[in-house]
Amino acid sequence: MSQVVNTYPLSNYSFGTKEPKLEKDTSVADRLARMKINYMKEGMRTSVDAILLVQEHNHPHILLLQIGNTFCKLPGGRLKPGENEVEGLKRKLTSKLGGNSAALVPDWKVGECVATWWRPNFETMMYPYCPPHITKPKECKRLYIVHLSEKEYFAVPKNLKLLAVPLFELYDNVQRYGPVISTIPQQLSRFHFNMISS
Repeated sequence: MSQVVNTYPLSNYSFGTKEPKLEKDTSVADRLARMKINYMKEGMRTSVDAILLVQEHNHPHILLLQIGNTFCKLPGGRLKPGENEVEGLKRKLTSKLGGNSAALVPDWKVGECVATWWRPNFETMMYPYCPPHITKPKECKRLYIVHLSEKEYFAVPKNLKLLAVPLFELYDNVQRYGPVISTIPQQLSRFHFNMISS
């Protein structure tokens, strides 16, 4: 029996802005170099990302953060060494999308982990498995479904856009979204979406 995921209309949610959330790196090469330095200090990087679902035209959409004109990513990020994954994801979501006061922070209901991706080397490629010859992967990234309440307020950093992208747009679209995001429709296929219109 498939697990039910309630999805509410995009129009139920309100959006505001907050101070820009600047990227730590200006290029992919800079990011990989910083990852290498952190690996030497802290070991394997663990990151967590959220799959936030809404519905539009009776079809599930995922909320993605857009940086610039082309690059999209799931909200989330790197955990502190030893940090609990669920608590760390709530912290990252609040940092990325929570309002400036406690009353404006959504009640993040972190559900199950739907995917684990591995970065074997200091390269851009990630895999949904850890290759057998790799004994010290550089990053482990987990994707969690985060169940949204019927109504929420999201504060989006001024330098980012929050997009609602339909599953059919993501499916098999590696060119545009990369391997992690473009395979989310397959990972969600075991769930039943309860489209609640209100």
